[in-house]
Amino acid sequence: MTAIDTTLSATDAAALAEALPPRPPRFATTRRVLGSPKGVIGLLLMLGIAAMAALAPILFPLGPWAMVGRPYIWPGAGTTLMGTDVLGRDMTAAMFWGAQISLLVGLVSAAVSLVLGIAVGSVAGYFGGGTDAVLMRLTDAVQTVPAFLFTIVIVAVVSPSITSIVLAISLVSWPAVARLMRAEVLSVRKREFVQSCKVIGMSDARIILTQVIPNSLSPVIVIASVLVASAIITEAGLAFLGLGDPNVMSWGTMINLGRPSIRTTWYIALIPGGFVILTVLALNLLGDAINDAFNPHLRKR
Repeated sequence: MTAIDTTLSATDAAALAEALPPRPPRFATTRRVLGSPKGVIGLLLMLGIAAMAALAPILFPLGPWAMVGRPYIWPGAGTTLMGTDVLGRDMTAAMFWGAQISLLVGLVSAAVSLVLGIAVGSVAGYFGGGTDAVLMRLTDAVQTVPAFLFTIVIVAVVSPSITSIVLAISLVSWPAVARLMRAEVLSVRKREFVQSCKVIGMSDARIILTQVIPNSLSPVIVIASVLVASAIITEAGLAFLGLGDPNVMSWGTMINLGRPSIRTTWYIALIPGGFVILTVLALNLLGDAINDAFNPHLRKR
């Protein structure tokens, strides 16, 4: 890094400060999200599901695999709140422990997808030319393969585990983030504050990390909730097909266990399926509230 990167003259510093976009009031976006009914409902639902995951080891120290009674006890008919499954395991314990796995897969998969997508989209949008062409053709190649089918192939080849499931979901989810990030960067790189950084001698890497990416993240933050929701649904679908991690209990695993007896003891599949729907609904509500907070045109409606 050159000396001019770290030591600016008073004139250069003043010019850069004037060119930078105005900073929004602190916590303004958070206040707008919490001021929306959708944001409050979505946040409360997610806090409840996160509390289930956090309290699972405390409330059910024996884990989700312990047998507590005879099989097929309906919810409310015995000592367990949600009944027992095909082997007599506590459905309530399985739901609490399953929340851990579903949230873990959703959050980690979304985080990896965001990192990959932001990196590819930022580099492609900032440099353009041949770099943009190569990275976008790579993105197109990944997007041409059906996402769920590609996920099934990866998990089946590597062998089902939490690591392989997270890897597979991440590999099929990053192209959407990359395209969105590239579109934002193409707009941001032409603004005055980016051009000012170039004039005063900042390196490309520093401009991308400190100026371009922070000012292009708004739409990416909105799509993050969608990535988490999609990852949870994908994990449930894989487990339903028997491609889940056999060593952990997830909501998808519970749905798969209830599939053979869906006509008689439908609650075994319905309860975890309902929690998957509830979690996706909560994430979508949060995503809508965040989108409204970042989009001034939507706030005026």
